Amino acid sequence: MNPPNRLALALLALLALLLTACVSTPTPAPVDSPLSTPDVSGFARVTEPIPFQLPDALGPHPDYQTEWWYYTGILRTDEGRPFGYQLTFFRRAMTPPDSLPARASDWATNDVYMAHFAISNVEDAQFQAYQRYARGAAGLAGAQADPYKVWLYDWSVEEVMDDVFRLRAVQDDLSLDLTLTNERGVVLQGEEGYSPKGPEPGNASIYYSQPRLQSQGTVEVDGQSFAVTGLSWMDHEYGTSALGPDLVGWDWFGLHLGDAGDLMLFQLRRADGDIDPFSSGAYIPPDGPPIQLGADDFTLTPLEFWPSPYSGARYPARWRLRIPAIGLDVEISPLLADQELNLSYAYWEGAVSVEGEKDGQPLSGEGYMELSGYAESMAGQF
Repeated sequence: MNPPNRLALALLALLALLLTACVSTPTPAPVDSPLSTPDVSGFARVTEPIPFQLPDALGPHPDYQTEWWYYTGILRTDEGRPFGYQLTFFRRAMTPPDSLPARASDWATNDVYMAHFAISNVEDAQFQAYQRYARGAAGLAGAQADPYKVWLYDWSVEEVMDDVFRLRAVQDDLSLDLTLTNERGVVLQGEEGYSPKGPEPGNASIYYSQPRLQSQGTVEVDGQSFAVTGLSWMDHEYGTSALGPDLVGWDWFGLHLGDAGDLMLFQLRRADGDIDPFSSGAYIPPDGPPIQLGADDFTLTPLEFWPSPYSGARYPARWRLRIPAIGLDVEISPLLADQELNLSYAYWEGAVSVEGEKDGQPLSGEGYMELSGYAESMAGQF
């Protein structure tokens, strides 16, 4: 999610339909469903960099069809016990903002929100993931820029002071309550935030990250509360586009490296097995501007695979990553093999470790990895 195209269009289109009909239990639409081919007429398209201004950039962008706010991180107790977490919010516009007449009802809305919440309890080899849906109305869900807040019921993230955010989620026997302090500011991905996903005009998004968020708070699992600290990563992306017909999915990485640098990469996978030339990334050094990376600047080679007993997908479970321009040669491995989210759509997203070298010196790190399109092709979807 962040990542190039983080949610199946089929899911969100169906979600809009279900909520409009007041149906509470969603099911995914088949890829060949008419719902899989969106009508984007009337929505704004991303065709070039857009001036970046805070706090407006943090909030919603209703002129665009799809938007998400992604928070992921690895947290540890004082004794070193690790937990991974994901809390993400998705906004989907059902129709262009000016296409419907004004409606007086508090329930009237043009937006539908979905959120995913997951905890990786590494020590107990337990992964739990949940999702929620709500209308962007009546206070149930929404997003705002000033003061910054994104929420769906009682899952939320909000700015409590300049560059300090509180993130909260509770579901069954899981809870998360964190304070995130932005140490590295905002990094604009791609060309000043313009992140193309294909050659077609408008097949792009605006994409920025807050890659290094010092995190502290509590994680509760199985009735036990743990004080934790660690690092989180935030991605915010919005646009109106779809994966091209030749693309089946993507692999995304947001990594905190031991040299105090940060790394974002995504590769778009083609149906013929090749990597699409619009794959890209950025290495963010401890000081200095980001080093932008094109598809030819890095190689990701799968070394092992994990077969999902739930979806039947076969996910790469360990990778070798090489970036010659910065002298990086590392392996990326999951902290827990089973971190597949089997919600309305199956994808793998979870905590990973990094081991290898940079400029001939040992290097370690950790972060999050997202793998999509292995259970089902994402062609034609956003």
